[in-house]
Amino acid sequence: MADEIRARLAALEPSHLEIIDESARHAGHSAVAVAGESHFRLRLWVPSLAQASRLARHRAVHAALGPGLLARVHALAIEFEDQTSSSSAGPSRGALPSGA
Repeated sequence: MADEIRARLAALEPSHLEIIDESARHAGHSAVAVAGESHFRLRLWVPSLAQASRLARHRAVHAALGPGLLARVHALAIEFEDQTSSSSAGPSRGALPSGA
């Protein structure tokens, strides 16, 4: 699943991308797939989205992943890293439901 996520997000041309499978932390949760890979955290920086709002950034990631992949993911947390040296804003953190 991580490889598929990475391949789909390549369309956004991120300069930084971390895909963290947090499924093991949710063991026993009814939505955890038998094979795992149900809860992910993304940490990324997409230069072309630097000036976009947080909502626009999340929408761009969801569009790149597509509804088919999102339907297979129970939880997706997205953190946009700030790659500018002069900014102290830090990452834009937040999670949208996978169907948003």
